[in-house]
Amino acid sequence: MRNAEATRERILDAAMDEFSAYGIAGARVDRIAKTAGCNKNLIYIYFENKETLFTTVLQKNLNRAFEEIPFSPDDLPAFAVKVFDFAMSHPDVMRLLMWANLEQRTDNPPERISAHEEKIQKIGRAQGEGRVGSALSPSFLLTAVMTLSTAWAATNPFGPSLDPDSAKNQGALREYVASAVAMMVRTDRPVR
Repeated sequence: MRNAEATRERILDAAMDEFSAYGIAGARVDRIAKTAGCNKNLIYIYFENKETLFTTVLQKNLNRAFEEIPFSPDDLPAFAVKVFDFAMSHPDVMRLLMWANLEQRTDNPPERISAHEEKIQKIGRAQGEGRVGSALSPSFLLTAVMTLSTAWAATNPFGPSLDPDSAKNQGALREYVASAVAMMVRTDRPVR
């Protein structure tokens, strides 16, 4: 059983490298098998097809992000900084998400959808209780926080590619992200 689990983990690691580099369409199962040191057919036995393997790799890495970045609407600036730190230190995960979006995958892992919806609900409750400003809708606010937090990741077409000098000072960027999110969630902002 240990060998099977070790082989499965090697496959997932090799698939992460392959999918983050080439996306689903460009990834090759034979390269994944070679990198993992296993037979190509074994990949199909474990995962049925390339799409299921991609979704499994995506979910595994999203679970890691969910564990490493706890969410609380009561400190969205700190959450944003944690997302920023994760995005900057895990470019492979950011590329994997980019490929999922570029290839217009409609089969988001259910855990990703439920985690997103749960965050929106928590923000909505915090807004209703006056702990978070309500100038922006909960879903817009979450999207803005996530976008701002990942704006300097290597996969973003604006931050690092248009202003590479700013990307050299991650400490300053981290502070800017926290400050911008703090301004978005202030409770003394007028409601439109």
